[in-house]
Amino acid sequence: MSVNREFSQQTKDAFLRDDLEQLVRLAIREDLARGIDLTTVAVVPADLPAEADVIARVSGTAAGVDLVNWMVETLQCPIRTTIGVQDGSRFEAGQRLLTLAGAARDILTCERTILNFLGRLCGIASWTTRHVAIVSDLPVQLYDTRKTTPGWRRLEKYAVRCGGARNHRSGLYDAILIKDNHLACHAYRTGRLLRPSEAVQLAREFLSQQPDAPRDAIVEIEVDSLEQLSDAVPAMPDIVLLDNMTPGRLAEAVSLRNQLNPNVQLEASGGVRLDTLRSIALSGVERISMGALTHSAICLDLGLDWRIGTECN
Repeated sequence: MSVNREFSQQTKDAFLRDDLEQLVRLAIREDLARGIDLTTVAVVPADLPAEADVIARVSGTAAGVDLVNWMVETLQCPIRTTIGVQDGSRFEAGQRLLTLAGAARDILTCERTILNFLGRLCGIASWTTRHVAIVSDLPVQLYDTRKTTPGWRRLEKYAVRCGGARNHRSGLYDAILIKDNHLACHAYRTGRLLRPSEAVQLAREFLSQQPDAPRDAIVEIEVDSLEQLSDAVPAMPDIVLLDNMTPGRLAEAVSLRNQLNPNVQLEASGGVRLDTLRSIALSGVERISMGALTHSAICLDLGLDWRIGTECN
C-alpha cells in the first residue's frame, strides 16, 4: 500500500449538520420540555429588540462559530448573526466571536444552548492547539481517537481539526484497527493466537471479499513489543500502532521499521499527555494519537455582552 494514507477528515458537511441539528433539538427540549421559557415570557416585553455579543473571556481557537447559523435555524428563532471570527482562527480574551440580534425574548431563550455548544467546541479546539504547538517543529501529526462524547463525535472531531490536529478513524465502519482483544477473541474460537502478520493478511482478505466494506480501507494493527513489530511490518499494514511504549522503545521501533519497510507508518498511543507529548514525538514516529484532545478538554469561558432597546434595530 502507499505511504502516508489518511483517514477521512471531518469537515463542515451534511453529516455534521445532521448531527448538530439532532443535538440542538435535544438541548432545547431539555430547556423547554416542549413548553415555554417561563421567566422570559413572564418578564420580558414581546417586542423588545436586543443584540448580544458572544465575547471570549480567555484566549483560544474558534470552533463552532461557523455552525451557529445552523443552530439558529434548528432553534427556529428569527435571530440574525454576524460572525466575528472564522473557525480555526485564534482569538484573544475580550474579543467578539459573533453577534446575535433580534427579539430579546428569542435571544434569552436560545443563548445558553448556543453558548454551551460554542464553549465545548472552542474548548476542544483551544486544547488541541496547545498540543499541536508543542510538536509544530517536528515531522509528526497529532490525531484524536474515538474517546468522544456519545453523539458528539463528528462535532468534536471537527473541533480537533479547527485546533490544527487531524482525525483518526471516524468509527468502526471506515477503517480496520486490529487490537489485542480482537486477536484474543479469534484465539478463543480457533485455539490459536494469530501473529500480527496473519491478522493483517486476514483483514486484507476480508476487505477484498466483503461487498459492503470499503476495499481501500486503512488497515492498522496494534503491537506492544518489538517482536510483534518485526512480524507485522513485512505484512504491509498501512499503520502500526505502538501501544504504551516509552520514548526510548519508540525510537528502537522506528529504527527497526526503517530497516524492514520505511513505507509503513508508525503511530504512538497510550500515556500521551501534555508533558510527555514532545518526548514521544522526538522518537521519530509519524503519528501520535491521544484521547485527551477530546475527553480532557474543558469548556472555554464565553459570555454575552448585551445591548437592549430601539437602537438595536
